[in-house]
Amino acid sequence: MAGATGRRIRVRGQVQGVGFRPFVWDLARRMAITGDVRNDAEGVLIHAAGPALDAFERALATEAPPLAEVQAVESASHVFDCAPERFEIVASAGGAADTGVTPDGATCPACLTEIRDPAERRHGYAFTNCTHCGPRFTILDRLPYDRAQTSMRDFPMCAACRAEYENPADRRFHAQPVACPACGPRPWLEVDGAERPGDPIAQAAGMLRDGAILGVKGLGGFHLACDARNGDAVQRLRDRKRRPAKPFALMGGLDMIRTHADAGPEAEARLTDPAAPILLLTARGAALPEAVAPGQDTLGWMLPSTPLHHLLLDAFGGPLVMTSGNLSGQPQVIGNDEARAKLSPFVDGFLMHDRDILRRLDDSVERLTPQGPMVLRRARGRVPGTLPLPPGFEDAPQVLAFGGQLKSAICLTKSGRALLSHHLGDLDDRLCFDEFRKADADYAALFDHRPQIFACDLHPGYRASQHAETRARAHADGALIRVQHHHAHMAACMAENGWPRDGGPVAGIVLDGLGLGADGTIWGGEILVGDYVGFRRAAHLAPVPLIGGDAAQREPWRNLLARLDAAGLGALADEILAGRDLSLPRAAAARGVNAPLSSSAGRLFDAFAAALGLVTGAQSFEGEAAMRLEALARSAPEALSRPYPFDAAGEALDPAPMFRAWAFDRADGAPPEFMAARFHAALAEAFCARARQLVEGGEARAIALSGGCFQNATLLDLCARKLEGLPVLIHRKTPANDGGLALGQALIAAAGA
Repeated sequence: MAGATGRRIRVRGQVQGVGFRPFVWDLARRMAITGDVRNDAEGVLIHAAGPALDAFERALATEAPPLAEVQAVESASHVFDCAPERFEIVASAGGAADTGVTPDGATCPACLTEIRDPAERRHGYAFTNCTHCGPRFTILDRLPYDRAQTSMRDFPMCAACRAEYENPADRRFHAQPVACPACGPRPWLEVDGAERPGDPIAQAAGMLRDGAILGVKGLGGFHLACDARNGDAVQRLRDRKRRPAKPFALMGGLDMIRTHADAGPEAEARLTDPAAPILLLTARGAALPEAVAPGQDTLGWMLPSTPLHHLLLDAFGGPLVMTSGNLSGQPQVIGNDEARAKLSPFVDGFLMHDRDILRRLDDSVERLTPQGPMVLRRARGRVPGTLPLPPGFEDAPQVLAFGGQLKSAICLTKSGRALLSHHLGDLDDRLCFDEFRKADADYAALFDHRPQIFACDLHPGYRASQHAETRARAHADGALIRVQHHHAHMAACMAENGWPRDGGPVAGIVLDGLGLGADGTIWGGEILVGDYVGFRRAAHLAPVPLIGGDAAQREPWRNLLARLDAAGLGALADEILAGRDLSLPRAAAARGVNAPLSSSAGRLFDAFAAALGLVTGAQSFEGEAAMRLEALARSAPEALSRPYPFDAAGEALDPAPMFRAWAFDRADGAPPEFMAARFHAALAEAFCARARQLVEGGEARAIALSGGCFQNATLLDLCARKLEGLPVLIHRKTPANDGGLALGQALIAAAGA
């Protein structure tokens, strides 16, 4: 019958590549609905007719597949040219990209069972996947998500895989990476440039048992792997990679992880999430070599995320170091030839495969806190998931924000959503900056993003800011908005927590390494009061010179000297730093020569770590001193209730009394862990007391905790407890560090439009 009436239903969100169309097909059959469903660049489009359309529409959101994220279901009446007789899945339609792309998903239980079952045709197959798991973002060229537009286009399906792919009742229906040993990618073991015959995974496991270091091609790049129980192998990897102290990531099964770490139900839930992140867990039980994570009381564990990793771990039978395959400071290697050129000096062989990685994605890093899970590095498995913009930003213009210099990430806003990119690295490195520019072009093309406003940090020397200037100049109508660093941190925390555009002022405690302040000095220990439009500086850490400029970030002793001299403890500085000529640094500080004033909380952490002798020379990686200090503090929980004093009478929160009190503790022979805990408590007490006054006095309605120092779970927990009874906003899904900066920049720019 011509002119039959039904509904046109649009489903938006993460609904492609997750089995949504076969779910709709099955739902329609059960509810006697006729019509069709297809993917397009806006999500999933359904034409439906039948007696139960209301129930059908409700079920689209309430019964969606596990990897789907339904953001909106919109419907309107629809007139069919001819009344449909059945419900069909039809070919995808192209067009402007306005849909969510599914992040890569770790191997699901059904596929894991298959690869371990000798009766299955995919037994032992390293690239097994279905609609509930497997590669997505890392193999995708462009939308819509179809095999021809992924790196799987190089592997034509065999008849058996094609039958699964075309059967709506099969869990591999339109699983774009579907493959088997007969038609899919293959792994091989390569030693000295030659492929070794035989079972590559069994041979790789044998080499690892013998103490070898292997380059292993994963989902978003190569890893460097060795036996985590073999101290000599771990140290050899450190020596080859020139990575003296930064903790290595570890891979193991749940039982292995529980042997070496505290992994309760909350940790298990996070580890088994489809994102399969690296999760920081307290070391407990059987000890691993100190070289795995020198000076730390936590270990970074992840479960295998691909069948290849599961098979390798099964064959090896123990935990593996699984650290990023890269030269120090450079992006992770993704190509086979690139690996041979860059990683050969580090490894004794490669476990390779021939499926191309189209997007370079590091492993996501997360930790558990008493306030819940927290994302430290947002990457594989989390990206490109989007966040809803807070109320009041529904009609915001498209904004492109470029973040900062370290832990860089970009942010796109469009159609009421924000897309915070994956971790792009530190832009001081030229290759990381190249990746940053590629990501800018890649995200723009993939999501058909056409920014009207560009946003960047105030600092003119940041490569991200310079790139933003270039992009804005090339855009005839593009406006460039420069955003103060700590205001952006605060706004990112507000945005993640859905703080409305008209929600009123928030007090932001923003503690980090450094950022250019509105007054031209270097900020980093701030209490700001404001909203998305503007802010004022209500309080800050008392500033001292950054002796040596950038050198002060690498060498904690410089910050200790500045703080002890400011506290009138110059003689103690001479004693602790004996052997160093302090006359030139002091003269530079006095004259302000390469010694800008800074209120940095990160440098205060460095100073106190140096006071306790935790890092006596240069830090071997960013945050080393602070991480060692936190690890020490956690071993003296009783001292967390005894904060050192601050002078908090004025706008400047002065730690000089803290250092004087610490000097007495030191003279009395107090344990280092006792002093480390008192330091954490002092910082929390000083900043939280002032922020509480702002809320209770009516100047702010909530408190936001942001900045890289709030990756410190001990500090975060202390602040949360001291602020009990008040609305407190914290980071959970976006990094508190500079990896979340672009989100705040984007919201501030949109609010000012």
